[in-house]
Amino acid sequence: MTLRTADYKKLEEEYKKPGSQIVIFYGREGCEKQSYIRQFLRDKKFYYYQASKVSPKWQEKMFVDGITAQFPIRIEEHDYEGCFVRIERSAGRKFVLVIDEFHLILKNDETFFQYLVKLKEKQFGSVDVMILLCSSAMVWIEEKLKENLKQSYGKIDCIHKLTDWNFLDVVRAFPEYTVSQSVEVYGILGGIPSYLGCWDAKKTTKENICRQILSSDGALYGEAERYISTEIRELSVYNTILAAIAGGNRKLNDLYSCTSFSRAKISVYLKNLMELEVIEKVVSFETGGWDNAQKGIYQIKNTFINFWFKFVFPYQSELAISTPSAFYDRHIAKELQEYLNRYFIQVCVEYMGLLNRIGKLPMKFKKIGTWIGKQGNIDIIAQNEIRENIVGLCNWSEEKMTYERYLNLEEMMKQARIRAKQYFLFSAKAFDEALIAKSKEDERFVLIDMNEL
Repeated sequence: MTLRTADYKKLEEEYKKPGSQIVIFYGREGCEKQSYIRQFLRDKKFYYYQASKVSPKWQEKMFVDGITAQFPIRIEEHDYEGCFVRIERSAGRKFVLVIDEFHLILKNDETFFQYLVKLKEKQFGSVDVMILLCSSAMVWIEEKLKENLKQSYGKIDCIHKLTDWNFLDVVRAFPEYTVSQSVEVYGILGGIPSYLGCWDAKKTTKENICRQILSSDGALYGEAERYISTEIRELSVYNTILAAIAGGNRKLNDLYSCTSFSRAKISVYLKNLMELEVIEKVVSFETGGWDNAQKGIYQIKNTFINFWFKFVFPYQSELAISTPSAFYDRHIAKELQEYLNRYFIQVCVEYMGLLNRIGKLPMKFKKIGTWIGKQGNIDIIAQNEIRENIVGLCNWSEEKMTYERYLNLEEMMKQARIRAKQYFLFSAKAFDEALIAKSKEDERFVLIDMNEL
């Protein structure tokens, strides 16, 4: 897949700074960090080492063997310190030391980072070095790294996270696709580059789902559970909670009734899943109608995991004895378009954010979100500093956005106790005549066909 320019430029910017640096470059599995590393290292003098799950002594041996092979200078000390002396004596110009999955070393060897600090501070020589520490252990980096390094944490010059692709990135990755097709891919796989790389733009959505997700030899078959198990244990408990949330049990009490786990246990597991960015606590846009808003709601944040637990996980026994095509027709085809409504709203929010950045809205908003009401939702509220609002309504699955939908929006606005400076109505297909007439007589109403996104 095409690399995002901003992420690649960040590495180049750090490299061009004078002196030596320690840079941490990380992201979840599937973020394609190694592709960025390969491109960045072109035309540079470097040494790359990928850490393994071995004992500290064996890790050091593997590291030393690699350095010795690349820098055949005689050094008596066959340890990390001796390796860094070799680098200083051999580099000649600015050198890049890449240690991939570096957390596997730091977790078991507290002294290793001290040697890196000495290398940065030229205690082994005078050559400038960019020490690039890469990792796919997202939770450990964000929750444990600072605790692990203690005072040495301040020696890090830059921490850069590779985030999931947004919708615009997906559109760029599939230039031959219509906007509608891109929304479908985005709502099924999310913005994980390695997942998107499995998608064949020459095949239909059904064909891709059947081949890559539902077939036992497909690239993404079982990937949801495999990914969860990379950083957490007790998969059976997590699977139970995720299946319950995907089945519509979105509050703590609902999960307690559905799973029979204690509330305290569920809370701990929810926290772990949030750290892994698998689920999220839904926070309703704060308005004067706070009493009418829902609170304490959880949803699966990871797009592909949400798809798996919604459509596949509950019916795996049936999948095992049927063809992928028959399974798709029975369990996915009828509900897929309604399921994609949530992701179409995300696309519309992203579109409004883009308009906001380039000054194409009637006001500059400072925050944007969704109001989650007890009797219904407001898809989009964008608010400026003086609490003026642009309100958005999104339609993906219905043939037309109807005037009745607009009237329901007005009812929800009363419950939320807000007014609209302008209305943005998004429809994937069409608008009924009453809404078209409304937009012609009232300039506050903007109707946006999906192809305009």
